Amino acid sequence: MKFASLANPVMSDWFADQGLRLDAAPYIGGSLESKNMLARLPDTVPLASLTTGHNGGIFNGPIFRRVYLTDPEHSVPFLGTKDMMAADLTGLPRLRKSDAESASLSYLQLKPGMTLISCSGFNAGRRSYVRPDMEGYWSSQDTLKVEPNPEKIQSGYLYAFLLSKFGESLVRGSVYGSAVKHIEPHHIAGLPVPRFEAEFETRVHDLVEEAARLRAKFQAKVVAATADLFRSVGLPEINNYRWHEQERDLGFEVSGLGTSSLRALNFAPRARKLAGDLASVPHAQLGQICARGQLGSGVRFRRVDSDPDHGVQLIGQRQGFWMRPEGRWISATHAPSGIFAENETVMIASQGTLGENEVFCQPIFVTGSWLNHAYTQHFLRVVSGDPEIPGAYLFAFFRSEVAFRLLRSMSAGGKQQDIHEVLRAEIPIPLAPHADRARIAATVRSAYRCRDRADVLEDKALALLTAAIEEATG
Repeated sequence: MKFASLANPVMSDWFADQGLRLDAAPYIGGSLESKNMLARLPDTVPLASLTTGHNGGIFNGPIFRRVYLTDPEHSVPFLGTKDMMAADLTGLPRLRKSDAESASLSYLQLKPGMTLISCSGFNAGRRSYVRPDMEGYWSSQDTLKVEPNPEKIQSGYLYAFLLSKFGESLVRGSVYGSAVKHIEPHHIAGLPVPRFEAEFETRVHDLVEEAARLRAKFQAKVVAATADLFRSVGLPEINNYRWHEQERDLGFEVSGLGTSSLRALNFAPRARKLAGDLASVPHAQLGQICARGQLGSGVRFRRVDSDPDHGVQLIGQRQGFWMRPEGRWISATHAPSGIFAENETVMIASQGTLGENEVFCQPIFVTGSWLNHAYTQHFLRVVSGDPEIPGAYLFAFFRSEVAFRLLRSMSAGGKQQDIHEVLRAEIPIPLAPHADRARIAATVRSAYRCRDRADVLEDKALALLTAAIEEATG
């Protein structure tokens, strides 16, 4: 429960400013406090005066029927409200190109430098920046697009403000609704944007832009590492494997079954063919690679909430795939040591459902700054026990479509699926020559250094802007 601050009590004239809203959010969530603080700045301008493009530069889109395809020639990457937070955009759904480029939807194409704001659902108000490598992507109607006018404001500076604690409270204070939250373009059109000297705004913009470039570089490097792996083992053709274009698994027979499983999905012909292709080159089974490492879920434990100054951030399956996690903060002293991960651990989301766009069976890689986080037991932890097969190399394999489909075929359970304990140990991991293995692992490590550096630069931009606003408002 939140309470109004005695230092900033709710005033009766605030109700008129908020359209006579009677819900508590805009009054005690910090939105009006931020507006009052920004009003003390010598120069602020409404957000709508700094944008350009469709509907004045702040827009979402119509509700429309989505037709998804797999062929890149006839489809475009399609970003939803969950996907806009993702670090790796490789597995996005693809919208039919003819629909995307139609007159009614063409303006939903993203442009580098736009700010995206989720405008519908439980998490309405989240923001992200359109990176250089996202050009040619489309976004859903549940995402507000804010297109800055380059003649009036630099895109990185505007994003830094909207991402800051001031922008956070102003955007969140614009949210309407009860069960389903909403933000409409006119709700944020009047947000006050502080202006400073051009040199300062350029400095903030350059930091944000460099962070965006590094995140695009991260994306390119992990994609290149996976392609390099399959090329190095002599299987380049399965790097772009298209599961749904293969013959469906209907009417097949299986012989020689044991006691491990009787589930048809675990013996699907498409998956067995993939396993056969991987086993046709030099390889080792995953269980053998992890014999002196780890191949199992994390520990179950009781969560004791803590503040950020005295706790650690707990990363779950959903937040683990975001650029910047927003996990719950817990006390590490009241949890077992197993909540942390070793360097170069591959974490695979191992509990969930079989929806095409669910994270179940997707991997993340723990290194660098992410070693400071704690992780839930819902991840399958893959830790190599063989120094000749580093975790970075395993990650390059597990982020592939081939590995994803193999893991999905090993599903076990009812409503909530898990990855079969016996079958997962039998996954054949193709082994490139040692020099190639080292190069592939180095590419992955370099990618994650880029990602960590991007976070540092973005934090620096936010710190500069926050300090400038606080200093100017006394």
